[in-house]
Amino acid sequence: MSELKSRHLFDVDITIDPPQVLGPTPLGDRRIVRVTGGTFTGQRLNGVVLDGGADWILLRDDGALQLDVRVILQTDDEHLIYMIYRGIRHGPAEVIERVNRGEDVDPSEYYFRTAPFFETGSEKYGWLNRIVAVATGSRRATGPSYRVYEIL
Repeated sequence: MSELKSRHLFDVDITIDPPQVLGPTPLGDRRIVRVTGGTFTGQRLNGVVLDGGADWILLRDDGALQLDVRVILQTDDEHLIYMIYRGIRHGPAEVIERVNRGEDVDPSEYYFRTAPFFETGSEKYGWLNRIVAVATGSRRATGPSYRVYEIL
């Protein structure tokens, strides 16, 4: 079996509204956060994150934040790409408190990883339908940022 290899796909900065807090549920503390926009840039595709996506966040009993995100990307040449990703964010309590307050925290101080998948009807970007991607994340005051990599 060979070692995994990757190549940078794009960086994305997502802007969000304040969370709607449902509170404790049988699965954990549930929050829903609406995506209001953003941008993505890479060697093979660039564009904007359209308003209207959301993140169905679950704060689990073990302290990990479980992400379930759906957004639509619009490329600079006006192709639409549906991106979904699941992920996990966790770290020491004092670090996560700083992140939650909107402080600029070095991403090496906490774990933030996602697994994006793509769906598009675009012939030009149809190759995205057939790849697996992973991303490393960081949290800014206005929303999350990710470096997304295609697994080769």
